[in-house]
Amino acid sequence: MQSIKQITKSTSPRALILPSVSASASASASSSYSCAAILGSANVNGNNFNITNPQFLIFFYCNHCYYNSAAYATAVEDAKVNGSSLSVVGAYFKEWFKKGRNASLNDGGEPVLLERIYEILSNGGGGRGEEEQHTVGLSQLGLRLSEKFVLEVLSYGRAKNDVLFCLRFFDWVGHQKGFHHTRNTFYAIFKILSRAKLMPLVVDFLDKYMAEKFIHHKFGFYSVLVIGYALAGKPMFALQLFGRMRFMGLDLDAFSYHVLLSALVEEGCFEAVEAISNQILARGFQKDVTHSVIVKSFCKQKLFDQAESYLRRALLNDQDRGFGDSYGYAVSFLVDALCKDDQFEKARNVIDVYIELGEVPVEPAYDAWFRNLAQSGKLGEALEFLQKQKSFKGYVPGIFRYNGLLLRLLKEDHLEEACDLLTEMIESQISPDAITMNAALRFFCKAGMVDVALDLYNSRSDFGISPNTMTYNCLINALLGDGSTDEAYRVLRNSAGQGYFPGRRTFIILADALCREGKLDKMKELLLYTLEQNFIPSDSTYDKFISALCRAGRVEDGYMIHKQLCRINRVAKITTYVNLINGFRKLCRGDIAARLLLEMQDKGYDPRKPLVRSVIECLCHMENPELHFFKLLGMQLSHREPNCYTYNFFISGAGYAKRPDLGRQVFEMMERSGILPNVISEILMLQCFLKSQRISDALNFLDVVRHRRGKIGKRLYNTMVVGLCKANKVDLALDFLKKMLSEGLTPSIYCFEELVSLLCSSKRYDTVIHLIDELGREGRCISSFIGNQILLHAFNGDELHKTWIRYKEAQSETSYGLSVLGQLIGSVSTHNRLSQQVYNLDEVIDECFPPDTFTYNLLLRKLCISDVDHACELFNRMCQKGHEPNRWTYDVMVRSLFKQGRVAEADRWMMAMDRGGFHLIESPKRFSAW
Repeated sequence: MQSIKQITKSTSPRALILPSVSASASASASSSYSCAAILGSANVNGNNFNITNPQFLIFFYCNHCYYNSAAYATAVEDAKVNGSSLSVVGAYFKEWFKKGRNASLNDGGEPVLLERIYEILSNGGGGRGEEEQHTVGLSQLGLRLSEKFVLEVLSYGRAKNDVLFCLRFFDWVGHQKGFHHTRNTFYAIFKILSRAKLMPLVVDFLDKYMAEKFIHHKFGFYSVLVIGYALAGKPMFALQLFGRMRFMGLDLDAFSYHVLLSALVEEGCFEAVEAISNQILARGFQKDVTHSVIVKSFCKQKLFDQAESYLRRALLNDQDRGFGDSYGYAVSFLVDALCKDDQFEKARNVIDVYIELGEVPVEPAYDAWFRNLAQSGKLGEALEFLQKQKSFKGYVPGIFRYNGLLLRLLKEDHLEEACDLLTEMIESQISPDAITMNAALRFFCKAGMVDVALDLYNSRSDFGISPNTMTYNCLINALLGDGSTDEAYRVLRNSAGQGYFPGRRTFIILADALCREGKLDKMKELLLYTLEQNFIPSDSTYDKFISALCRAGRVEDGYMIHKQLCRINRVAKITTYVNLINGFRKLCRGDIAARLLLEMQDKGYDPRKPLVRSVIECLCHMENPELHFFKLLGMQLSHREPNCYTYNFFISGAGYAKRPDLGRQVFEMMERSGILPNVISEILMLQCFLKSQRISDALNFLDVVRHRRGKIGKRLYNTMVVGLCKANKVDLALDFLKKMLSEGLTPSIYCFEELVSLLCSSKRYDTVIHLIDELGREGRCISSFIGNQILLHAFNGDELHKTWIRYKEAQSETSYGLSVLGQLIGSVSTHNRLSQQVYNLDEVIDECFPPDTFTYNLLLRKLCISDVDHACELFNRMCQKGHEPNRWTYDVMVRSLFKQGRVAEADRWMMAMDRGGFHLIESPKRFSAW
């Protein structure tokens, strides 16, 4: 098998994979070509390499494809690697994973029997009936119980992390005739429970089983208690039991003494450590493991010099007997403590000293050094150390050390180094465990090889991998990034079935993707499942889902989700209420919309006026509108102190629904309740009549107001003029305008704009010019809206210009504003077909009225008829002056370019249009046909 190091022996990775990549634009195209060439022939420096070499493929992905998605797409298409080659990578890792699976099964004499034991123990939940079932099942196996066999079964369960099943087996064995638990079996089960951090369970276990005293008579009762409580993290209580033993004339053996000594060191009971170590020395139990624990005690107190001195003295005293493995662990304790104290240089010197000694096992020290380099983020040094020690001294770390470094590399996104490390593990025939397999899956996800990761995940039962939460999150995120939302959802459902649930960020990304793609049924299932798991998604997730349901017309489903939120006392966001209310309003379900409006107010939200008005309008279009209308009004009045503000909402809503009768009833109800209607109430009531074309009722209402107040104010006059214009009663509107002027009131500019628009549409230009002259005489400027109306009609013909000439000749004096506007009208009418004059019109317009985007759209539309190039220049000038182009602006330019056959330019304009968030009004196919 060709290794990555062999492939890249004479060429750096970047030079091999990226021979022609540069920062220029043309380099990306050449890099795509070089990728295809590499994948097609894989000829490097005159050597031919098989493209299906998995190590080469992984290396290629990490060094190039991950960083250059465009080149990756071209290379995959040209070399056709997406199917066959990726499947080779998947098969390659499957084979490695299966070797790891087989290795774990072969750790023990009879893996089939051990599997059968744990299969029996896994049935049931631990009740009375299940215990009998376990007893019958295990008894039928005809097991020959011995200390060695029990330890083997417990070791197998510990490797599988089946703590509960280990405890069940230990319980069953202890009740079998002819077998008594020994010190080693007790120590094994205590160790399993303590490593699983089930200290309370150890204590309960001791209370239960020590009371029954089903232990071998040669192994003392108190010795079990001392070992158990020491391993359970209660060494001081174990020390008290030891004192009771001594009072009774009993003593511990060498093994128990060292278990107690180690527990005291772990808990930092250093005074007791000294006392027990003296007891060990006095009884002649001192050996290399004693020295190892004492060194660890010094290290925990950061007495590094004393630890080193003690270790050297111990080595000097024991040099005749030889140095056991415990001395290697003593050195590792010192190295580990120095590294954790950030004294890496001193730790390295310690290793070098004991390497020169030659007789002390230094592999544990290597492990400690390697582990701390990885944990402290010194990844380059860790990799360099690994390669150096492997090359010269044959050191191969255990799987745990490899896993630690691999996980750290993945965390820091060092994918190239992670790839090398995986290859190193395969070449060194390191059998992967569950952590390695999870890390490999995450590597493929991060490297963009999602298909390989998914293939390995789908085959997980073949090699016994059980993905953890981090792996599930990584795989789901990678699938979502790859656009495989359905696969991501399937993986999430599988993970939930295994007891895992994704992180909040992963859940939000998946929920967003499901909502965005309209896969609402799956999103609904996901949301209901999360609630069952007591996982409460964020308010934004709910809001997006309910909004998506409302957009899809499934407002009822959104409402159901909302009600479930309310049951768990979650307050929905205001946007959720708005989306639901608008959804039911579109379905003409004003009753539910009104219910949601009241609920929204109860939650402390203040709905906007248009929302309340739309709900009231919806109620007016339902069956029995009066019933629903006044029911909502009654509820609103009961929730807050009655005031004009509340009544005005309903008058306005009735007006938009064109139900002035309901508005009149609310107005009269307000008067009967003792609340004096304010000006806003009168304006809304007047609009209520005008919107329904009830002109006579509006005039009568205005007379009532005049009678009550003595006069009509400016705001009511303005409302009357604008309302009459919208009702197409222009002459009546002009009469009211004249009344305002005669009474010394100043009409709003909105009145003039509505009148000018309506008069221009009926071509009553003489009245228009008179109004503009009146506006100028009052010292008021022409608004953009009025100026645009004049400009539009001036472009459409010369009748407006002629009317202006007649008006000027009839008047001895006109306002300055009208004079300037007349010059503009004349310029437009005289040069209606001259592009150069149109091109310069914006300068004349600036003197007449403030131009806006609509103004420039008119000029561009006229200019594009004869000269698109001048139109482009005008567009640029428009942007320079701060006017934002809108959809119509782009539409005019694109339409004109297509008509003249300038398709490439039109495409560029369409791209700019898309970037601005606009879309063509007409299909470009129609333009090209003109």
